[in-house]
Amino acid sequence: MKRTYKNILIPLICLFILFFVVLNANNWSDFLVDHTLNDPEIYVPTSNGYHKETSFQFIKDTNDFMPFSKGDLKNIYYTIVNNGWKEFTFYCPSEYTSCLEDVKEISNDQDLLTHLNNYVHPYNGFSNVKTIISEAGDITVEIDYFYTEEQIKEINEKVDEIYKEIITNDMDLYTKILTIHDYIINNTKYDVERNNEGDSIYHSYIAYGPLIEGYATCNGYTDAMALFLEKMNVPNFKVAMTPDGQSQAEGHVWNAVYIDDKWVHLDLTWDDPVSSDGTDYLQHKYFLITTDQLEEIDTSGEVQVTEHEFKPNIYPELKNRK
Repeated sequence: MKRTYKNILIPLICLFILFFVVLNANNWSDFLVDHTLNDPEIYVPTSNGYHKETSFQFIKDTNDFMPFSKGDLKNIYYTIVNNGWKEFTFYCPSEYTSCLEDVKEISNDQDLLTHLNNYVHPYNGFSNVKTIISEAGDITVEIDYFYTEEQIKEINEKVDEIYKEIITNDMDLYTKILTIHDYIINNTKYDVERNNEGDSIYHSYIAYGPLIEGYATCNGYTDAMALFLEKMNVPNFKVAMTPDGQSQAEGHVWNAVYIDDKWVHLDLTWDDPVSSDGTDYLQHKYFLITTDQLEEIDTSGEVQVTEHEFKPNIYPELKNRK
């Protein structure tokens, strides 16, 4: 009898559970949607300490990680890099039906990513961005950065040492920037080998090259100058002339600086020209000049310079031509 009783009781319990689940199916469905799709939990790490507070027209920092447009996605990518996060996961809302396709488009747009990179602190500049989309719809962005912790420590010590040695309290901002500009050029050679061969024994593509090793490409000159501008709390970003379909390493990059209530250009690479006989030169042709002045200098000589042809829609601050 006990065996028969169990055989009857177990199916009854199963039927009761099934009836309860079916009866409350809508409630359970709503609960899951509310808690896993419409309001997913997003973990926001702390900044690595090199987050830039400056507001820019092309790109903006955000604390809203639920995107509804390409612009929102662009700002999320920028915020990830600007905070120095090595990994970050966010989600697409159901209302944004083309979200995943737009994520794929942005993650594969190396030109756009290059320009986003130019608005962050040099230490948060990335060498690679990897976007992983899981079957569940999780979007995870993984970042590889140019600078190691050891390099940052050594560079910071050198920046402090140089600043203490050559900058005095009685200097105005213009003179301070000029003094740093001249110091970097006088203590740096252009890395011709990396430019010609694509490789070099020097870390000339980052600030470690000019400040520690004495060699730089345009990326290294620009990063080194940017570190001093950051130290002086001067708003700045990098400007890239990146040829279509090519990497930033094949284009040119220089500094944009906010001084005297306007954005101007500062190009240490072109102020440190390479000579055929090895003679060192120091120029100030590209020192804190307006866009009009930049174009005049580039087009007034026998050789027309095209390396400064930037995209005004990406760097709108430099539209100010006065």
